[in-house]
Amino acid sequence: MNASWISVKNTQDEQFDAYLSLPPTGRGPGLVIIQEIFGVNEHIRAVADQYAADGYCVIAPDIFWREGRKIELGYDPKGFELGMGLLGKLNIDQTGLDLQAAVATLRKHAACSGKVGSLGFCMGGLLSYIAAAEAGVDTAVCYYGGGIHMHLNRAKKIRCPILFHFADKDAYIPQEAVQAVRTSLGGRKNARVIVHPDVDHGFNCWRRPAWNQVTAARARGQSLVHLSESLS
Repeated sequence: MNASWISVKNTQDEQFDAYLSLPPTGRGPGLVIIQEIFGVNEHIRAVADQYAADGYCVIAPDIFWREGRKIELGYDPKGFELGMGLLGKLNIDQTGLDLQAAVATLRKHAACSGKVGSLGFCMGGLLSYIAAAEAGVDTAVCYYGGGIHMHLNRAKKIRCPILFHFADKDAYIPQEAVQAVRTSLGGRKNARVIVHPDVDHGFNCWRRPAWNQVTAARARGQSLVHLSESLS
């Protein structure tokens, strides 16, 4: 893949790192891939490359840069503990501005053909929702976004198409929270909530015990359809 780390400047004139992966043709719609609590690690970079291979101009911003540059954590108990500590220090509004900067960087990149979407996992699922409300993306996909139900006051700001993936056996996100998200959307035609049966949180990540090949493939197909329909 044609991939590299680049520097992104936000509106506060602060710079942070982001992993950029370009499509084989050299040009395509923009897509912001947003990390889990484990950083822009090997898995997230592989996901970015995967979507770049599908023809997207992909950027994966380093969300935790204020605490440490290019933090990479494993999926073991120590990595989970460290990641949760970093999540606890995260300022959602500041991060929203960083996401705005990542979107703006993609829009002006020569490899981006115009529209920009966001797609995130776990913490990144929440932040993809925030990007839809605050960062001006043209579409969003949110995989098992923990804490979205605590930010439903932002739902009224979302005008773009948005797709939510949840797991019906999620140990971190209760079904009551999923229903609150569904209710907040008020039957909007451009919003869809999919609850995948018999899987747990993290079903998309092949580095985690919860990975489920069948559901990951199905959800990825649904996500690609959503992106293709809203970024064309």
